[in-house]
Amino acid sequence: MGLESIAYRDGDTQLTGWLARPVGTPRGTVLVLPTIMNPNPPMERRAAMLADAGFIAMVADFYGQPVRDFEHSFELAGALRASVDGYRARLFAGLSALTGRPEAQGLKTAAIGYCMGGQAALELAREGADLVLAASFHGILDTDRPAAPGAVKARILVCHGDADPLVPRSQVTAFWEEMDVAGANWHFHAYSGVKHGFTDPGSDGRGVPAIGYDASADRQSWASLMGLFGEVF
Repeated sequence: MGLESIAYRDGDTQLTGWLARPVGTPRGTVLVLPTIMNPNPPMERRAAMLADAGFIAMVADFYGQPVRDFEHSFELAGALRASVDGYRARLFAGLSALTGRPEAQGLKTAAIGYCMGGQAALELAREGADLVLAASFHGILDTDRPAAPGAVKARILVCHGDADPLVPRSQVTAFWEEMDVAGANWHFHAYSGVKHGFTDPGSDGRGVPAIGYDASADRQSWASLMGLFGEVF
């Protein structure tokens, strides 16, 4: 990858983050939580886009080991998410690896994520992470531990494809209700006819009916993120 590797740990698990730096004084820091496939070229591209926008961005590592293929990713993700406490500890390890860096001191932090990473960003917010924004792009919205009233400090942005079969409308409305109970400040953008994975131009070539790229939703969701970044940073 064309980014700087950052070694960090979660207990006994050695992990590797991938850091992108801006030119000039950074506006803030952004933790990028990847898809179920872990750090890969699309996530590297997002980190570079964030650096171009003035942010120190780090792509986190979910597993601490290579992902052989799509089937293997589900095995690794299932093991990671088997325990809410263990899952969230892994996410906080990545957040600490970014915010603990010398160049990050005194800067505000956001977390953004894609697919599984979108859920991960929301899990950090549910646990009360000190974030100015948690943003999910075609992320899973359910959780095994809903946010408690008053727990969510971050503003929330969810960019969702309304034709995503992995996140049916029942899950959407349950998420809205959860965020209302928590008293969260949330924005929810839904794009009609848009599937899972809509930000990745490679989605159409994977032969999976549930996923598909949508150029308009990709542009609009990124513009929404940048707009909120203009408010919170």
